Amino acid sequence: MFSLLMMAVFVGVMSGFELSVFWWVFIWSCELMLVVSLLFWFSSLGFGSCFSGFFVVDNFSFSLMSLTILVCCFSVLASVRDVEKVDNSGKMFVLMILVLTAVLFCCFGVSSLFNFYVLFEFSLIPTLFLIMGWGYQPERLQAGKYMMLYTVGASLPLLVLVIFVLVESGSVFYGWKWSCKFLGGWLVVLCASLAFLVKLPIYGFHLWLPKAHVEAPVAGSMILAGVLLKLGGYGLIRFFNILSLSSCLTISMVFCLALLGGGIASMVCFAQVDVKALVAYSSVGHMSLVLGGIYSNTEWGWIGALLMMLAHGLCSSGMFFLASETYKCYHTRSLYLVKGGLAMIPGMAACWFLMCAINMAAPPSLNLWSELMLGVSILSYSIGFAVFTGLMTFLAAVYSWYVYSATQHGQSPLWARGVVMVEEYVNYVLCFGLFLPLSVAWVSLLSLT
Repeated sequence: MFSLLMMAVFVGVMSGFELSVFWWVFIWSCELMLVVSLLFWFSSLGFGSCFSGFFVVDNFSFSLMSLTILVCCFSVLASVRDVEKVDNSGKMFVLMILVLTAVLFCCFGVSSLFNFYVLFEFSLIPTLFLIMGWGYQPERLQAGKYMMLYTVGASLPLLVLVIFVLVESGSVFYGWKWSCKFLGGWLVVLCASLAFLVKLPIYGFHLWLPKAHVEAPVAGSMILAGVLLKLGGYGLIRFFNILSLSSCLTISMVFCLALLGGGIASMVCFAQVDVKALVAYSSVGHMSLVLGGIYSNTEWGWIGALLMMLAHGLCSSGMFFLASETYKCYHTRSLYLVKGGLAMIPGMAACWFLMCAINMAAPPSLNLWSELMLGVSILSYSIGFAVFTGLMTFLAAVYSWYVYSATQHGQSPLWARGVVMVEEYVNYVLCFGLFLPLSVAWVSLLSLT
């Protein structure tokens, strides 16, 4: 945390310089912080605390902290054209990313659930500024309103629960075990889970997500899909451990809703014509598997949920970046109009192939191992969920293949043949930076188990 504070101060001082200097300082500072977090991640054993117990970290925390730094760094790198525009408040854009990085980093490390809730909600403010300030269409106002109403409204019961427990017991530390008898078990489970189910999100609470993704800039989409959705899974893991919810009727009902909704969301992907909307709906299906792994209450389920959150954070960020680069070439994201990418931009076509293959859990990607572990844990909970799990896995492969074939094959439109091509070096750097951990990280992660 001290190194994060020093990074924030240093980048803040460098903000007085010109934009290009400020931009590169942020990029290299994030890379340095990533190395530091990875060193602590692989050296940490069990549950460690620092700063008099204010921050408590373990392998779950450090892995998501590393993911936060990596995705936020790549989000600024992907926005090179937007950042270089002097008239588009480039310095303010990078400062918003810096604030969001610091808030999310602290959110995964605090020891008090009340502090977690405060940071959990505060992360919406920089995200809202990114959507409202650097969004594409006038509909970004509606998208920001949907995001705030859904997430803030659903988290109010959680705030009441945390304050009640704080008044009754005097502490909301992660290590405490709460009793569900004072309010009735199902009500406590509902209050504790609703905020995270909307943030995850599961089907039925997901309407804000496609709107926010479609209207957000590329950096907002990458951070939203790569990190912010992981707050829901991280919160469920912490509360599930605290409340000891191994057997509860409410848990079983949410379990069924999540897996059924994940299958529906996977089928809805085929009705989308916007590339970003399709990737957003695919996130609902993948996050449903994460919830299934957490609620299965098995070691494989929890480790598989962590692997899936890491894999989805990297893969979905890469797909949103490629969707943004495609928009710069074709000036549209419609699957009916974006054609012929394999002949026009072969470098981007190769990146699309890698990301779509990883999204469909092709070996030896991290997605494959996470889906196998989640599938085993879900089936150990109930064999009846085999239909929904198999359906989501099959549909993920089909719509990933559909995105690639629809955008890369066929004849390119006439208006796109003479446009200035995107900077392919940025494509290569970003896709290689996302593909490398997706390909080799599972070896180290499985060794920790």
